[in-house]
Amino acid sequence: MMLVSKIIEPIVERALAEDLAGGDLTTEATVPESTIVIGRAIARSSLVVCGADVFAKVFYTLDASLRVEELLEEGTWADPGQILWQVEGSARSILLGERTALNFVQRMSGVATLARRFVSALPHGSETRITDTRKTTPGLRHLERYAVRTGGAHNHRDMLGSAVLIKDNHIEAAGGIMIAVDRARRLAPHTCRIEIEVESLEQLEEALQAGADIIMLDNFSVEQLDTAVARAKGRALLEVSGKITLDRVADIAMRGIDVISVGALTHSAPAADIALDIEHIG
Repeated sequence: MMLVSKIIEPIVERALAEDLAGGDLTTEATVPESTIVIGRAIARSSLVVCGADVFAKVFYTLDASLRVEELLEEGTWADPGQILWQVEGSARSILLGERTALNFVQRMSGVATLARRFVSALPHGSETRITDTRKTTPGLRHLERYAVRTGGAHNHRDMLGSAVLIKDNHIEAAGGIMIAVDRARRLAPHTCRIEIEVESLEQLEEALQAGADIIMLDNFSVEQLDTAVARAKGRALLEVSGKITLDRVADIAMRGIDVISVGALTHSAPAADIALDIEHIG
């Protein structure tokens, strides 16, 4: 559950360039170069802590002489008022990076918090997995998927080349479920499982007959889910997607579903409320 430094470096550099292309008129005009402060990142609401590496990378990119400390471990719940991280050193450098650092950790902690809520909604002892989807913010997928894992959920395929997932448009373009699965079976690497999305019980039957390894049940009713589980009988892993809300998770899992994929983990997670409070120390 780690962030890859060589991936986050260009993300941070682009974000800083976006904010600092014209310098910082306010800081340069009001804060002497010699001023030293401590900046404390404080939770303003309950949240799952996520983003320590990115928080530090922002400040170290601006000023290697700054000192950043992680005060709460990644993945832990923080209560309002708790200090998550702190940075000490040049006030100018810290003020330059404040907004960019907070933008990252508010986003990442928000995703991690929502992921934790979905995982916590599963029945005790459930083996059902909560996963994300590829509905991520362009350019930030690495950070958001890390945040999903930090929250205790799992990642779906990382990119188009990671796995075969035949969706409705593939089925239409290929000419049908049987044809699409057969072509995938013949042309995909032997190490790759074949997943297909279906929208009806009739399509489910076709997918089972075609020998799909994983079948995604898209927007199935509760009654259809029960029928699908009975028909599959272990012949394929079953994944549920579409309009998944917290209050549906337990009921879906108890019906014998293997995976629940939730696009909202990344495309609709509210930002966590985190502020940077500064104390003048020299």
